[in-house]
Amino acid sequence: MARAGPILRLLCSLASGALVCDAQPSRTALVETADYYADLYCVPRELVRSIIEIESNWQPYAVSEKGAAGLMQLMPQMAATLGVTNRFDVDQNIRGGVANLARLLSLFEGDVRLAAAAYYAGEGRIRRSGLAYSNAGVFRYVATLTRSYQDKRTRAGSTIKHPPRGETEP
Repeated sequence: MARAGPILRLLCSLASGALVCDAQPSRTALVETADYYADLYCVPRELVRSIIEIESNWQPYAVSEKGAAGLMQLMPQMAATLGVTNRFDVDQNIRGGVANLARLLSLFEGDVRLAAAAYYAGEGRIRRSGLAYSNAGVFRYVATLTRSYQDKRTRAGSTIKHPPRGETEP
């Protein structure tokens, strides 16, 4: 499917031992790209924006201590699985991150908390333990993300619905 609007590409190269990249895209361009992929993968825009805000603070070249990179902080193995060849390429990074988020939301039957925990800690850990996973960092991440997402949804005029524990939404 061809993407409407300008395609956002960041070109990076290794020159004389230093990473050289073109100018950082505007925040407006980043939000438009995030919204495009949110709509394409049927993931709430507010959720995608919240994840990018928390993961990288909208910094395309962000790298975590654990090696996650780009706006949606993709780990190398996950990026490869998602077909992302350059984690600093805004378009690839957001497409891959949103595709993964859509898959996690489907896997966890729309439960934003479980999908967020799996995005942060890894799908396997959350599939095994669900909401019983007892890692303080994961709890903080999910609480921060849920709060940010709820705030954005409230400003947009809608609210988050969590299925009761043990049940799923229709």
